[in-house]
Amino acid sequence: MPAAAGCSPRCLATAFGCPFEGEVSVDRVVELARRAAASGVAELCLADTVGVGSPNQVRDLTERVRDAVGELPPLRFHFHNTRNTGFANALAAVLAGVTVLDASAGGIGGCPFAPKATGNIATDDLVYMLDRMGLPTGVDIRNLLPTSQFLSEQLGHQVPALLPRAGPFP
Repeated sequence: MPAAAGCSPRCLATAFGCPFEGEVSVDRVVELARRAAASGVAELCLADTVGVGSPNQVRDLTERVRDAVGELPPLRFHFHNTRNTGFANALAAVLAGVTVLDASAGGIGGCPFAPKATGNIATDDLVYMLDRMGLPTGVDIRNLLPTSQFLSEQLGHQVPALLPRAGPFP
């Protein structure tokens, strides 16, 4: 859906926890989401920038934002795999009806302002999981894998994604 004139996506960057303030109140996130939606944003992103969320939090936050906002713009999630819950959180979002997830080829990235925040969930691994679940992504994993190989070569070490090491199945 194209954005309306003057509208842009908005991201609530530390919706699950803040590296400086700690736990983030769900009520605060819901209120910020309500205000963002009321301002006419084209899309709303809830981000676990430091990778502290859990699947039950994803489900709860999704439900509470939808209930509070009413006419919700498209909802998107952004997960980091810092504590190895990023893919479980992505699955929880998909099961809650979310159709847009941020990810990065090879799982590279991170957050420069958040101490110890590791990379985003890997597009490679996410697409593999969704494909195996029978959920179309529009991404051909075999065409994506060379990108992770290129990134590994450029960085001088393997990217965090696991699929480039294991390969597709079957």
